[in-house]
Amino acid sequence: MSRQRNAAQPARGHAPDYLLLTAVLILSVVGLIAVYSSSYALGSAQFDDANYFVKRQGIFLVLGIVIMLLAMRFDYRYLMRLSPLLMLGALVGLTLVLVPGIGVEQNGAQSWIALGPIPPLQPSEFAKLAVLIYMAAWLTAKGEILHDVSLGVLPFVGMVGVVGALVILQPDVGTAIIIAAITGTLFFVAGARLFHVGVLMAAGLFMLVVLILAGGYRMDRITAFLDAESDPSGVGYHAIQLLVAFGSGGWTGLGLGVSRQKFFYVPGSHTDGVLAIIGEELGYIGVTVVMALFVVVLYRIFVIARRSDTSFGSLIAMGIFAWIAFQMLTNVGGVLRMLPLTGIPLPFVSYGGTALLSTFLALGVLLSVSRYSTGFVDESAPVEARGAQRLPRQTHNPASGGAR
Repeated sequence: MSRQRNAAQPARGHAPDYLLLTAVLILSVVGLIAVYSSSYALGSAQFDDANYFVKRQGIFLVLGIVIMLLAMRFDYRYLMRLSPLLMLGALVGLTLVLVPGIGVEQNGAQSWIALGPIPPLQPSEFAKLAVLIYMAAWLTAKGEILHDVSLGVLPFVGMVGVVGALVILQPDVGTAIIIAAITGTLFFVAGARLFHVGVLMAAGLFMLVVLILAGGYRMDRITAFLDAESDPSGVGYHAIQLLVAFGSGGWTGLGLGVSRQKFFYVPGSHTDGVLAIIGEELGYIGVTVVMALFVVVLYRIFVIARRSDTSFGSLIAMGIFAWIAFQMLTNVGGVLRMLPLTGIPLPFVSYGGTALLSTFLALGVLLSVSRYSTGFVDESAPVEARGAQRLPRQTHNPASGGAR
């Protein structure tokens, strides 16, 4: 008996990808434990409460799970119609943080908005998902027009450029790089010509070099990456202390809660430096387990992208794949001194309420893609009858990547 569903009937929601959900929840619990272990000294010193950071992280984790469950039950296909409003909301949020009296400055960047008694939120984190959904819808609608420079490439560059510029003005180059990586991945996966992709990558690298050469904290991070030992108590301090933490842990670690570097040696020990504390306390084995969980998460996301019935769903899944993969690689590369430090958090693990909420919201959308996908499509049925918006003349699932 054929496994193909009646294409005239829209897919109904079914069980989500439980393996993905389980891996993410384990990562989040590991993160909660790591945040507590790496932050209780700082919480006690700054707020006279050793549990200050872990309590806030726990609250945001619960809120994130609730948001994820709600998003999971919402049919993601309706997001295609809502994508312009989501993009507009992202642009408004990124603009408001730059307005004096509304935007809040923390750690040298004006990236937060304070809304009364609610802890400050970072619009750029939610902008990642909004831009991702909008670009997935836009690229799905463009189809082969994407190959045209004036109708496809230039509008794409313009939209991504506006978002990136607003983020850089905060200034937050790290987040701008992640947004560029997400949208660039979508552009490639949707079937853009390799030449156009190469030109955009070259232009992006050129702009990054210009920003670095402009000086300030960006040049300091490059100096710390290339030659931290030349100024071990200055610009190289952070990079050196992260490696000391890893080196102290060895294979099996010093033991959970026994880290020494968290006592004000590693800046941001509970945020972008949390993996170094995990390495110090749980050793190479503990870090390997965390990385293995990320591999499971990324693999399951790719499976969802491959099995989606719609181009829109596949592009959303691949965008979230790029989001988590690039953030993970950037964070790990930074703490291991394989890349310059950027301040990018480790998804689901690092402390950060807005980042946790946005990634769980993205996970909810991703699980919705898995719930409303059958894993097979009746290709003999008319496109209009499939309830799925595919790229014109598309001959393969866009998650397979590459130019056609």
